[in-house]
Amino acid sequence: MVLSNALPRGLSVATLIIVLDQLSKYWIIEKVMRPEGVEGTPFYSATRIEVLPVFDLVMAWNRGVSFGIGNNSGEWNALILSALAMVICAAMTFWLAKAETLLVQVALGGIIGGALGNVIDRARFGAVADFLDVHVAGYHWPAFNVADSAITVGAVFLVVDSLFGARDSSKN
Repeated sequence: MVLSNALPRGLSVATLIIVLDQLSKYWIIEKVMRPEGVEGTPFYSATRIEVLPVFDLVMAWNRGVSFGIGNNSGEWNALILSALAMVICAAMTFWLAKAETLLVQVALGGIIGGALGNVIDRARFGAVADFLDVHVAGYHWPAFNVADSAITVGAVFLVVDSLFGARDSSKN
């Protein structure tokens, strides 16, 4: 059964993710991490705020892709990565329009919103603002943000749906 409101539902999730992502980045950049007297972005901040024994707030600027891969690439990197993200978002929007389950709609909306949140950063700053730092037993996961979390959760939801989602056998 195709839900007629798949596209609005998924795009609502995407919009919510973009708003939460950009608000959280504004807060962390402008209200928490920006050193006094420092203007412009990206900037360096040595501030580390312990929230929980396994979770800190930090300020990191990622010019590459996940986990900082390609972080030292040239100035065209932001443009190339943003263009690639936009093409992928367009393809996922077509998929979203045909998504049959709420789980897939939410997943695709999260991935689209997260990708666009990071595209906004690349356009504004030339890099993605990361600030969430999770660490256990001395191991630090690379810093990430709300957009990255939405992309990851969306991808997990798609895997769960592909493994356990109900399928209409008449379509095979």
